[in-house]
Amino acid sequence: MVTKYVALLRGINVGGHRKVPMADLRRVLAELGYTEVRTLLQSGNAVFEAADRPTVDLVAEIEAGLAAEFGFAVDVMVRTGAELRAVVAANPLEVRDPAKLAVAFLRAVPDPAVWAGLDPQSYAPEELRVGERELYLYFPDGLGRARLTPILARRLGDGATVRNWNTVHKLLALVE
Repeated sequence: MVTKYVALLRGINVGGHRKVPMADLRRVLAELGYTEVRTLLQSGNAVFEAADRPTVDLVAEIEAGLAAEFGFAVDVMVRTGAELRAVVAANPLEVRDPAKLAVAFLRAVPDPAVWAGLDPQSYAPEELRVGERELYLYFPDGLGRARLTPILARRLGDGATVRNWNTVHKLLALVE
C-alpha cells in the first residue's frame, strides 16, 4: 500500500547557512525510492509517496540521505497525510490571523514534565496548547520577537520544527 507523507526539515536555508536547495531535496527523496515528490517554499517542506511503513523508518532514511548529500545533519519530522489532516482538525486555537498561528511539529509525544511549571503569564499574550505530537502556538505580535520561542528552544532542543498555519494548509492541499 502506498501512503502520502510530509517531511518537515528543521533549520535549513536560514540566513544563508545549511543550504539545501529544493531541487536537491527532491532528488535525494527520489533516490531513496519515494515517488510524486514535491516541495513547498525554501524552508524544507516536502510531500511524497512511499510504501506504507512507520514514519520513524522514513525519518532515519531521509536524515541519512541528507547527511550523505550535504555533509551535515538535518533533523526531519515526518507525518502521514492522515496525521497532517488530524493536526489541522485538532487545532484548539482560534484562527485570528493564519500568519500568526503556528504548529510546532515534534519528534516525539510531548513529555508532560517538560511543560510542568510553565507559567502562561511568562509568555502572554502568546498562547500555547499541547497536542498529540505537536504544539499549537499563537503569536499576536508575530514570531520575530516572540517570548515563547526561546522557552520552546530550551525545553525542546532540536526536537521540533515550526510552520505557520498558512504553510500547514498549503502542505495539506499538496497531500490531498
